[in-house]
Parts: sequence; C-alpha cells; structure tokens
Amino acid sequence: MTESTGPHEMTDIRRAIDALDARIVELIGERQRWVERAAVAKRGQDTGAVRAPARVEQVIAKVRALAEQGGSSPAVVEASYRAMIGAFIELELRQHGDNDTGRTDTGRPD
Repeated sequence: MTESTGPHEMTDIRRAIDALDARIVELIGERQRWVERAAVAKRGQDTGAVRAPARVEQVIAKVRALAEQGGSSPAVVEASYRAMIGAFIELELRQHGDNDTGRTDTGRPD
C-alpha cells in the first residue's frame, strides 16, 4: 500500500478488479464456446488445422495493435493471449481427438 492509497481505497480497487475478473471470465467462456464450435468444424482435418500457427500470429498482431490503441501494454496482452490460445489449442486438440499434443499431423514430434 502506498502513502496515497488507504485501506478503504484498496478495498474499492480490489472490488473493481474482482468485477473485471468476473467479466473477463465470462468473455473467456464465450470464446471457449466458439473454439468448441471450431473444433467440430475441423473434425477430420489434421492437427495442423487446430494448431494453425499463422492464425495464432495473426491474432497476436491484432491484439497487440488493439492494446497499443487502447493504452494497454502490448507485451502483457501478448503474453496473456499466448497463454490463452495455448490452453484453447490443447482443449481443441482434446475435442479433436488428438490426445498426443506433442505430435504433428505426420505423427512425428514437433
């Protein structure tokens, strides 16, 4: 706690952050439902369609630009999105039926 931030102000700050967390989790759930739909659409395709590295980089570039425009840290936004995308890829691979996520569509390790 800094000199300018009293305990009551910190309580308000924490409440506001908790409310943001609830909204973020709701949006992550919405994104997950779209990922699950994508998994269904990609059935029968190889795991490259799930991993889609070019698409990942496209999304990262987009969110970095959005972060810059919105006054957020592009590095924090990128790190957050890379973690989230990685988790969603794992989820999609499980739904896609590929339990060995360390393998490519050719069956060889990445």
